[in-house]
Amino acid sequence: MAKGLKNSGLIGEMSAEFAGTMILILFGCGVVAQVSAAQLGDHDSIAWAWGLGVTLGVYVAARLSGAHINPAVTLALATFRGFSWKKVVPYWAAQTLGAFVAALLVRWNYTEVLAKADPGHTTKTQTVFSTLPGNGTLPVSEWGALRDQIIGTAILLFVIFAITDLLNTPPGANLGALITGLLVVAIGMAWGTDAGYAINPARDFGPRLASFITGYRHAWRDQYGDIYFWVPIVGPLVGGLVGAGMYRVLVGRFLPTEKTPEPGRAPVTGI
Repeated sequence: MAKGLKNSGLIGEMSAEFAGTMILILFGCGVVAQVSAAQLGDHDSIAWAWGLGVTLGVYVAARLSGAHINPAVTLALATFRGFSWKKVVPYWAAQTLGAFVAALLVRWNYTEVLAKADPGHTTKTQTVFSTLPGNGTLPVSEWGALRDQIIGTAILLFVIFAITDLLNTPPGANLGALITGLLVVAIGMAWGTDAGYAINPARDFGPRLASFITGYRHAWRDQYGDIYFWVPIVGPLVGGLVGAGMYRVLVGRFLPTEKTPEPGRAPVTGI
């Protein structure tokens, strides 16, 4: 048994990242479809379901892969905590594929509801799958959204590094996943206006691709017609490095060094 687990290696880790990210998106995109297309629930429903999706995704994947379920987390761990650079692209691929498959399931399940609410499959319901500046209605430019994504993801990684740092005071009793989920709820409630708090390239790109191949022909653009898909990819990758770096400078370097955490293996994640 031990030999089989050991030999699973990267394949097992990728499978866990796929599954954890899929669970995240099933709850996340599912709740947005229910709220925006079926008019059941409100913004708080969205924030809580995304946060719970993160928590559940972490519990699914943490033992095998560390439950990054977010390329920005994987990149930050490789940069600052010794996670293997050889695994970065495979993790990204597994996370994006998990998000893509989950979004296809949401799209299929809500076929009738989406068709009724938005027969033309326009930006009115595009936010079920991917983000838009100003959530598709407010006057926010793509550059304003980029700023927002950098800041939001910096907050995410700053706090994730704090709650998973064994040299700090991490949550006990396997509560790290719950605290991370609450962090995402808080970001959604405080930082969701300008760009829909994607704060996760896989969370946005995978579902965006799924929506494009199922009828949302303007999925790569925002409501102004500008190419937008790059914003929730570049912003979180940059912001994650900023937040993780700030944690190291402001907190991490002052902590005692008696206990060294295993590189990149503490259960961590992002939306």
